Amino acid sequence: MFSKPVFRHLAIALAVAALALPGLAQDSGHDKDDKLDVSSSMGDLHLGKDANAQKVGLPLYPGARPQQKGDNDPLNFGIMTEAFGFKIVVAKYESDDAPGKVLDFYRDKLKRYGKVLECHTKEHGGDVSMNDDDDKDSERAKPVKCDGDNTGPVTELKVGTEDHQRVVAVEPGSSKGGTTFALIYLHARGKQGDI
Repeated sequence: MFSKPVFRHLAIALAVAALALPGLAQDSGHDKDDKLDVSSSMGDLHLGKDANAQKVGLPLYPGARPQQKGDNDPLNFGIMTEAFGFKIVVAKYESDDAPGKVLDFYRDKLKRYGKVLECHTKEHGGDVSMNDDDDKDSERAKPVKCDGDNTGPVTELKVGTEDHQRVVAVEPGSSKGGTTFALIYLHARGKQGDI
C-alpha cells in the first residue's frame, strides 16, 4: 500500500511516539473510535480509527459506505513536534456504482487541490511515496508521480506534492459489481532526515 520510504518514516515516528508515551498525560478514549491522544512538551500524537472522508479533505461519494470486508479499519495517525510532523489518514469505502462514476466524482473534487494525476497500480489502497532526497532540491515541493509500471486494475487519482498529497484509489468491487475505494491524505513537514 505504501512505498518503502513511507514505511520507514512511519516506523521511526511510531518508535519516537513509543518513547514519548511513558509518564505522559493521555486521553485514551474507549469509545467507538478507538483513539489515543497524547500531548506533551515534546509534541502531540494522535492514533485512531477515526478517519473519514472529511478528515482527508474530500466529500464522501453519495451512497458510499465504510468497507466492511477484510482488514479495512480506518487509520488516522499524526505526530507533530517542533522539528517535524507527519500525518496520514486512510479511509476505505464501497459503493454500488461503477468505478467510472466514482472516478468522475473525485476527479472533479480533487481539482481544488491542483493538477490531478491519474495512475494505475496492481493493488488497492494507494501507492503513496514521499521525497527521500538529502540534497538542496529536496526542500522544494516535488509534484506527485505515478510509481511502478503504471498498469493494473486500480486507478489512482493523485494531487499535491510528495510531502503533501491526497490520493483516491478506486477498483472494481466483487463479482457482484460496484466499487471499492480508499481516500488517503498524507502530510509531512520538516526535514525527512530528522524523522
